[in-house]
Amino acid sequence: MKVLITGGAGFIGSHLADLLIENGYTVRALDNLDPQVHGEKAGRPDYLHPEVELLVGDVRNHSDVKRALEGCGMLVHFAAAVGVGQSMYMMEHYTSVNSLGAAVVLEEAVKKRKTLKKMLVASSMSIYGEGFYKCPDCGPFAPVLRPDKQLVQRQWELKCPNCGKPAEPIPVPETKPLYPTSIYAINKRSQEEMFLAAGQAYGIPSVAMRFFNVYGTRQALSNPYTGVGAIFASRLLNDNPPVIFEDGLQSRDFIHVKDLVRACLMALESPSSSYQTLNIGTGKPTTILEIGSAIARELGKPSDDFIVKNQFRAGDIRHCFADTSRTEKILGFSAEIEFGQGVRDLCNWVKTCTSSDMVDIATDELEKHGLTK
Repeated sequence: MKVLITGGAGFIGSHLADLLIENGYTVRALDNLDPQVHGEKAGRPDYLHPEVELLVGDVRNHSDVKRALEGCGMLVHFAAAVGVGQSMYMMEHYTSVNSLGAAVVLEEAVKKRKTLKKMLVASSMSIYGEGFYKCPDCGPFAPVLRPDKQLVQRQWELKCPNCGKPAEPIPVPETKPLYPTSIYAINKRSQEEMFLAAGQAYGIPSVAMRFFNVYGTRQALSNPYTGVGAIFASRLLNDNPPVIFEDGLQSRDFIHVKDLVRACLMALESPSSSYQTLNIGTGKPTTILEIGSAIARELGKPSDDFIVKNQFRAGDIRHCFADTSRTEKILGFSAEIEFGQGVRDLCNWVKTCTSSDMVDIATDELEKHGLTK
């Protein structure tokens, strides 16, 4: 069977293509080779599997998408403009690529509904906003953002909205109310809901995978809006200390890209995943300081030489890590690559790369638009 991966020349898409081909599928990729991700005047990436048929095009262009879908039995929609902070001052661009692009892809997909067996869309943990918490006295709660009044006092941790006591972060289930706090997150929520709604209406089995923080080889090291692991690695490669907001003790759920694409393949092949939303993470929180230190050690750099800004960015959350029980039940999936092994894998690849450190430019943009305090 032939599978179309939009964004298939990128970080996650190329890894999924490898796994699909290994399992007997034929893969076509539709990708615009965005210069922010692939570099100026980029051509076919060297890492892209030679058996992948690459079509260069735009998901907002009906003829490009129609041509890409021809003969395909499955659709994986990964194509997106990615960058929480950047989305807050490039709102039209992000909404055009992400929301309009999804609409165009779906309009063309439903024309193929008689032959299209499954659709998978990449959603994001960012749609949750803050994570899930438990007060020792009042029980679990789903918070909104921490108030600026608290953050300007550099009080970073969540408090119970009822009694004001410190709250403990707990795993985030798919049932948590969604509270997206950036244009990017709003776009990802709309992508998820659009695919599931269109799939239900036209009888095309569809699944939305809520990716947590993905890391691994092939991340765009020169893109300052990519994952935090690649951003830190790029800084360290250029002998610059990583820049950390707040105090560095905020936590995320880091899942290795090879685990993540394995979950995607299982979802494509499983009838039980149809019309589901599934968390794809490890269920384990890791602080930003911990991942920074681990990458620095593997690259032979000082593991405590960070710029901890003690500032916050508009819309930032404190803790978010996955409750993976639904995914384990429906897919039988759990992450297998331990954090230490995954970081070694990332850093062994990073050592073979060169990158331009664009983090200061990105940070300046946030400050210029009043998005840091």
